Amino acid sequence: MTGFGAAEGTVGSARVTVELRSVNHRFFNASIKLPAELSRWEGEVREAMRKRISRGHITLAARVDRGVAGPPLIDEERFGAYVTMLRGLKQRFGLEGDVDVATVLRMPDVMSSISEGSEGEATAFLGLVDAASMSLTESRQQEGERLGDYLLERLAIIEAALARVAERAPQRLVEQRERTRAAIRQLIDGVAVDEQRLAMEIAIQADRLDVQEELSRFRSHITAFRRSVVDSGDEPVGKRLGFLLQEMLREANTTGSKANDAAILSDVVTVKEELERIREQVENLE
Repeated sequence: MTGFGAAEGTVGSARVTVELRSVNHRFFNASIKLPAELSRWEGEVREAMRKRISRGHITLAARVDRGVAGPPLIDEERFGAYVTMLRGLKQRFGLEGDVDVATVLRMPDVMSSISEGSEGEATAFLGLVDAASMSLTESRQQEGERLGDYLLERLAIIEAALARVAERAPQRLVEQRERTRAAIRQLIDGVAVDEQRLAMEIAIQADRLDVQEELSRFRSHITAFRRSVVDSGDEPVGKRLGFLLQEMLREANTTGSKANDAAILSDVVTVKEELERIREQVENLE
């Protein structure tokens, strides 16, 4: 599901903004883009996101405004390494001038507003990730409500088609029985028929063509599907709906294979078309 979430706060002496964006995906797939000061917490960030989000392609981006809440920090070890490196290059290539402070401070990651190995700063940053994840979840829930309305509309179309099948099915059996009787009488061409045996064969054929059990199971799956959409609360429902959808498709296929009737087959095709539309959306639900 698509959505957007953001959070902003102080980490060390820096102002950090965390933004999350999600697009449809069947599984949890995270793309994390962190500046150098925060990259050491990438693993913790991924786990914090996973606790809140179970499905979707999630992109997290963080931005650091250095020195907003205090003076920046200087990584003296990195500073010294750059000085040694620059002086070595100066001697090696015979360059004029000396290595000055301003040049070294402009080197990557010498100045930072977030200290190395600070547990408090890690907690603050992961708190922002969690807040952004909650914001994203709220955005996705709003989209989920709109999607739920769409799914219920599709279910209503399916139920109408099943009602037509249920209405047609008994008459279809009567017609099939009469056709079978007529065909047998034509084949035997006046020869006496064992009516009891004929009735038994017609009953067996009627049982093979009867779709009442499939329709009954289909209706129970629809009831469970609707309950999951309407009363899901805060629980993920995507996998449950996917399972129910598979069961409905199985009943639709069985009904179609038993149909042997143009009107019923037409409604079965309608049902399968709507199930496909539902499937496209359910794959993206959390």
